[in-house]
Amino acid sequence: MKMRELEAKTGVNRETIRVYFREGLLPEPSRPARNVADYGEEHVRSVLAVRKLQRESGMTIPQIKSVLNGSNTSGRSLGASVFSHLEELVASRVGVAQGMVSLRSIQEEYPKARIDANALSRLGIVDLVEGPEGTMLSVTDAGLVGIWARMRQAGFNEALGFPPEILGYYIEAAQYVAGMEAQLFLERVEGRMDEEAAAAMLETALPAMLDFFGIIRQKTFLENIGRKTRNGESISAAPPGVVEKTDKN
Repeated sequence: MKMRELEAKTGVNRETIRVYFREGLLPEPSRPARNVADYGEEHVRSVLAVRKLQRESGMTIPQIKSVLNGSNTSGRSLGASVFSHLEELVASRVGVAQGMVSLRSIQEEYPKARIDANALSRLGIVDLVEGPEGTMLSVTDAGLVGIWARMRQAGFNEALGFPPEILGYYIEAAQYVAGMEAQLFLERVEGRMDEEAAAAMLETALPAMLDFFGIIRQKTFLENIGRKTRNGESISAAPPGVVEKTDKN
């Protein structure tokens, strides 16, 4: 497609798109002839991903560029929904394998990043890839390590009984919720719409439900803490549909 078609598909004008190219946020187009550029669907997805990071997450172009280059020099904390858009940019810009973040660069900001990354890797939460430049992580996995590093800074550390391994219970909870979501989604849309329409639904639904789940979890957490501290009530940690065992002794 030509530039005018890229503008029409994304709703972003060519001057802005050219800024994205100059900053290295988009993959280079194919050039069948001098002064001729052809753009593909990967450019549409990338432009939309940058736009969403700007509008929904409030990130500036320099901030996006710094994160993609393996650092977050702004010091700005990034929400979980940001990383799916960043992964889209990495995959289309240079390919996932080449667009990974070095663990060494994360350690410059978070000194215990290697300890945390190794612990999360053992839990199956992140994937560590060894290469010529050392240990590498995907943008999303680097974000997870950074999130736990900020938890450390807030006081969640080994001295208080909060090693990174404590995050293991998130795996079971996430697998349960994601499994139910996938099952319900397929039951309702399979055979009733094409892949493009289903993908469009998920593009909106996944970040929205992440926020929804986070708010519900926060409310439940505070309610449990309140009942325990005010009334001495026990806190239920049983999965849905499971009755907790009690000590009969």
